[in-house]
Amino acid sequence: MVMGGGGFRFGIYIGMYAALREAGRAPDVLLASCGGAIAAAIIHQLPDPQAQKNWLSSEQMYRFWRGLRSTEHAVLYGTLLRAAKRKLSRTPVPVIPDLFNDYLFEIPPQLPFPPAADKPQVDVAIIGGRLLFDAAEVGQPRGQRKLYEETVFCNERAAAALRGMASPLSDTRWGEHAIARSLHTDGSVPVTEAARISIADMVYFRCARYRGEEYIGGVLDLFPVEIARRLGTEVIMEFKEAFDQVFSIPAWRSVLGVDGNARLRYANSHLADMRIDSSDVSVVLKKQQLQQKLDWLRNRIELQMPPDYATFAQHVSDQWRYGYDRAREALARPPRTQPAVRRSNHHSRPLSSIEP
Repeated sequence: MVMGGGGFRFGIYIGMYAALREAGRAPDVLLASCGGAIAAAIIHQLPDPQAQKNWLSSEQMYRFWRGLRSTEHAVLYGTLLRAAKRKLSRTPVPVIPDLFNDYLFEIPPQLPFPPAADKPQVDVAIIGGRLLFDAAEVGQPRGQRKLYEETVFCNERAAAALRGMASPLSDTRWGEHAIARSLHTDGSVPVTEAARISIADMVYFRCARYRGEEYIGGVLDLFPVEIARRLGTEVIMEFKEAFDQVFSIPAWRSVLGVDGNARLRYANSHLADMRIDSSDVSVVLKKQQLQQKLDWLRNRIELQMPPDYATFAQHVSDQWRYGYDRAREALARPPRTQPAVRRSNHHSRPLSSIEP
C-alpha cells in the first residue's frame, strides 16, 4: 500500500488501513512518503488499529504539533515574493537551493512515536532523498548537475527486491530535473527516524540531518508507483487530488526540477489493483488539519492549531473516518476499476505532503 503525502491529514491512512485489515486485505508492506510516513510508522509500531487511532489522537501528539514554530523566514510578503519568482521562472532548478536556511517552520526535535512492537505485522519502506551538495554550494548555478539521490529506508527483503533498480524519477519524461539515476536503499535507519527524515518538506521545514548526511523528505517521490510494483504483486494506492498550480508546481520545478503535473497524471493512471479515491480530501476535511494564519499586520505566517485538545482529537477522528469510508468504497468496487474523479474547484495547497 502506497501512503503518499497526506499533509497534516495523514490520519486518513490509519483509517484506510483499519478498513483493509477488517476486510482481510491488510497490506504486507507500507510504502510511505512525507506525512504518510508518520502514519506508516505508527502502524508499524502498534499492531492494533484502535491503538493506532488512539495514539494519533493522543495528548503527546497534540503537544508535538503545538510545538511547531515559525522561523525568522516566515515573513509574509517575502514568502509571497519568493513564490511569485518561482512561478515566473520556467527554468528547472537554476541554482542550488537553500534547504538549510530558507524554510518557514521549526519541528520539535523528537516525534512522539509509540515503542516498537515485539512482532510488527507489516513491513515499512519510507522514501527520502539524500542531498548531493552541502550548504557551502547553495546559490551556485546548477547546470546539469544532479542534486538528490532517491533513498528507500527499508529492510533487507525490500532492499533485495529493489536491487539494481534505477530511481523512477531519473526518467527525462519528468523534466530536466536534478534527481540522480541511482536508487539507494538503507536498512540501518530505524522506522521512526526514517519517518522524521521523510517529512522534511522543502520550503516548510529544514532538510533533515541524520548520521552526518542531509536529506530532503519524501516530497522527492510522492507517488512511488514503480517502486510499489517491485515490492508487491498487488498494489493499493490513492487517486490523488490536483496540485496547486500557483505554489506547489513552481516549488517542485525550482527545487527538484520535476514536472509535478506529469508525475501526478502518471500516478493517477498507472495500474493499481485497488484505488482509494481521496481526490476530495481538501474539501471534505478543509478544517481538519493545521491551518496557515496570514497575519498581514505583523507580516508573519503562523501555524494555527486547534484551540484545544478536544477539537484536535475530533479532527483526527474525522480524518480516520474519511480514510475508513473511502477504503470501504474501494473494497466494494470490482477489481481494477478506476474511480471517477470527485469534481470540485479546489486544488490542494503547497507541496505535497506536509502542507499546513
